[in-house]
Amino acid sequence: MKIKQISHFQNLSDYKLFGLMPDNEEIYSFELTNKNGMKVQIVNYGATVTSLQVPLSNGTLKDVVLGFDNLEAYLDSYTLPSAPYFGTTVGRYAGRIHNGSFVLNNTTFQLPANNNGNTLHGGTFGFGRKVWNVVNVTSGENPSITLGLLSEDSDENFPGEMHVYLTYTVTEENELKLEYKATTTEDTIINLTHHSYFNLNGHDSSVLDQEIFIKSVKMLETDENNIPTGNLTDLTNHAFDFRTPKKCPFPIDNSFVVNSKTEVVARLISLGNNLQMNVYTDQPSVHIYVGGNCFGRLKGKQDAAYHPSSGICFETQNFPDAPNHTNFPNSILKKGEEYSQKTVYRFENIH
Repeated sequence: MKIKQISHFQNLSDYKLFGLMPDNEEIYSFELTNKNGMKVQIVNYGATVTSLQVPLSNGTLKDVVLGFDNLEAYLDSYTLPSAPYFGTTVGRYAGRIHNGSFVLNNTTFQLPANNNGNTLHGGTFGFGRKVWNVVNVTSGENPSITLGLLSEDSDENFPGEMHVYLTYTVTEENELKLEYKATTTEDTIINLTHHSYFNLNGHDSSVLDQEIFIKSVKMLETDENNIPTGNLTDLTNHAFDFRTPKKCPFPIDNSFVVNSKTEVVARLISLGNNLQMNVYTDQPSVHIYVGGNCFGRLKGKQDAAYHPSSGICFETQNFPDAPNHTNFPNSILKKGEEYSQKTVYRFENIH
């Protein structure tokens, strides 16, 4: 993959220097805007969404994702006891892998155990900590940016050299659309997701008065370390049955089984701002997380004091630990095949 230089986009006014990596590599922030005024800001460090401003019915904009003002704060967040992964692209494998190991083609692979003896979100130095290449930018209607990453063979001990592409599009229907593609030089495992913390009342408030809907009848059963047991929990009469909207729970860190490529699989609702976010995906689960990793208080953008209930994640993905469960959906990407994933976050005013 050739690295495209930022000078290729000199005709664009909507990018700026976001910060410098420790080796002085420049990180840039790009802004995509639709005709309704919806704006998303994305940096090529971690292919991270730093801001998502959505138009409200009163004509104002509300920033509905948590984030930081500068690159240094994102870099520093990975030195915390448990990184929050604000807005990042998670890979090579989102969620947990039991004991940090899996068997593929009769070979055992041992990954970095960065979470209670297990591997979380791709290991110590996952995709959210890497500098992505800017491959393409489009303007006009439905503006987009495509970012690319070359993950070397044995990156975090995963097999195969992997080429990953992620296209963010802001549609004229007030959607943030994410389209992932990946190929590998050797059989490997893959599970990519997006890790924004959403808050429809604004990133500087609490989500606990907002409601969530999840079109799911089962969730993954997990043990005390949040590792899937291989069983599914029936949600009938369960506290986490969100087929009827309920207030955001706290805490929650669970994977819900979903199965619809055309209908809403999850929804976040703010009656205060008359705003809702509909989630669409072709993935078999949506992992819901409220708990924050904010350690009581964490200084966010615009001097916001983030706390554990500041945001909620809707991580559309394959099942955590799928490589170790034959009854879970396939997580193997074979040499010569292409991984693809599509997720849409659509924002609508409630009338």
